[in-house]
Amino acid sequence: MTPAYASMASVGVIGPSVIVIAVLARLYVGTRRRLARASAELAERERELLAEQARADERIRLAAEMRDVVTHRLNLMVLHAGALRMAARDDGVRQAAEELRTAGCESLVELRDLVGVLRSGRAALIPDVLPDRLSRLVADSAASGLEITLTEHGDADTISPAVRRTMYRVVQESLTNVHKHAPGALTEITIHCGPSSVRAVIRNTRPPAAPALVLAGSGSGLLGLRGRVEMVGGTLTAGPTDDGGFEVDAVLPAFVPT
Repeated sequence: MTPAYASMASVGVIGPSVIVIAVLARLYVGTRRRLARASAELAERERELLAEQARADERIRLAAEMRDVVTHRLNLMVLHAGALRMAARDDGVRQAAEELRTAGCESLVELRDLVGVLRSGRAALIPDVLPDRLSRLVADSAASGLEITLTEHGDADTISPAVRRTMYRVVQESLTNVHKHAPGALTEITIHCGPSSVRAVIRNTRPPAAPALVLAGSGSGLLGLRGRVEMVGGTLTAGPTDDGGFEVDAVLPAFVPT
């Protein structure tokens, strides 16, 4: 074999080996990089989980503190309302005191249930909100002196319980805001129950009370309400109207699995 031919044969043997080694090296480097990225992602996910656990622990602690403080105040309210009912001579005062006592007792039950859910992590067993409860909610506001109208279109019985609960909370929070920030304002509630969506519009006029008598708010109630609506796939808008009033407009899907 001539030297030239031997040299060519060596190159022919070494060439494929070099290619194999290069391919293996690239595979090794790529695998190391993927493992490094996966390790970093796992570490980041672990940090997120630890942060979520810390937030959950803090919520439980705050829930317990809230329970202690609010329960104390509610118990005092119930006791005073009961005493007022027994001592009052006027039938109207006795009836109002009894309604206040009943509302306080119901609030205590709901508070205990909610705190229990936060502590145990179990799924919340929230009863359905029947359509007549919305009428009673409006009637209670009217009895307190608020001039209010409720107009309903469609059949609320056809929408899912989760949507009914959310719609009820939208109206409840909106009326609470009217009582706090626009006492004496004319309030209109319109509910549209369609085959695929539900819309609740709560609009009040400019409050007749002087600005100094209107309570200030942080806006956290509406933020929490918007989050609740979005949880069931709905949207909520809220803001002042051109006539100086305020409007809350919530659109929700008619059916949400429960």
